Amino acid sequence: MRALITGATGQDGSYLSELLLQKGYEVYGMFTQRATPSTRNVDHLPELKLLKGDLTDQGSIDAIMKESEPDEVYNLGAQSFVKSSWDIPEYTGNVNALGTLRVLDAIRKYSPYARFYQASTSEMFGQVQEVPQKETTMFYPRSPYGVAKLYAHWMTINYRESFGMHASCGILFNHESPRRGEHFVTRKIALAAARISQKKQHELVLGNLDPQRDIGHAKDYVRAMWLMLQQDDPDDYVIATGETHSIEEMVQVCFEYVNLDWKDYVRQDEEFMRPAEVNLLVGDPSKAKEKLSWEPEYTWKEILQEMIDVEMKK
Repeated sequence: MRALITGATGQDGSYLSELLLQKGYEVYGMFTQRATPSTRNVDHLPELKLLKGDLTDQGSIDAIMKESEPDEVYNLGAQSFVKSSWDIPEYTGNVNALGTLRVLDAIRKYSPYARFYQASTSEMFGQVQEVPQKETTMFYPRSPYGVAKLYAHWMTINYRESFGMHASCGILFNHESPRRGEHFVTRKIALAAARISQKKQHELVLGNLDPQRDIGHAKDYVRAMWLMLQQDDPDDYVIATGETHSIEEMVQVCFEYVNLDWKDYVRQDEEFMRPAEVNLLVGDPSKAKEKLSWEPEYTWKEILQEMIDVEMKK
């Protein structure tokens, strides 16, 4: 089996690469060439074949599709920071929305029998219309990121229905790990707790502490991605734990883990507030559990503690 992963050097892409290589796949990873490209998440995977490409460039996607001749394509590449999508909405749409369209069209032209996974997101629910959120819940995105991902989600469904593609969407809720980017709030909290405990940082500045999130481990969630493409028929699945915890709870757990009182070190600042906040996200993973036989293995506290342990070792 041959797999192509866009965004292969990111958190999810690196864990998925590990999983597929362990299963005996030949894995190709597309990554975007920058002045200082970071491949640290996959430097321990010499078998991974990295190919330079860009989701904003159809020619590079077509070339990679022809070179890799994949049986499975996992589209994980994105401008993935929600807050930044307000600063660069056009770029976010170009990468997340039109980038998905470009990948779908390259599959249609050059690998029509390849199975396709689209990384959809709980941010599409935004101002939630139902609790918990499931596959049939109405979408109401509250950011350029969520809107762009919703375009990609529906375009995947359209290609599935129009061209008979085996194309599935995973509506993934928050999933974290030590490989999470430092600008994401969970990694920011874990890193600060570790650094403050070592007296290498004095305070942690955050935005709104009230939003509640459903948190899983990226390792569990990439396993769900793979399971989707092993099914006879394509479909869409919510991947979540069914539990929700506030940002404040996460801060408290992290600082207690390093024997500190978070109230002595955490300060809120308007700079880190979103223009339109998503207050509650909690998913119903019943369909994934029933049809994919998927279960999360990590608890939210174990995830946060693992992230701090890794930071402490650094």
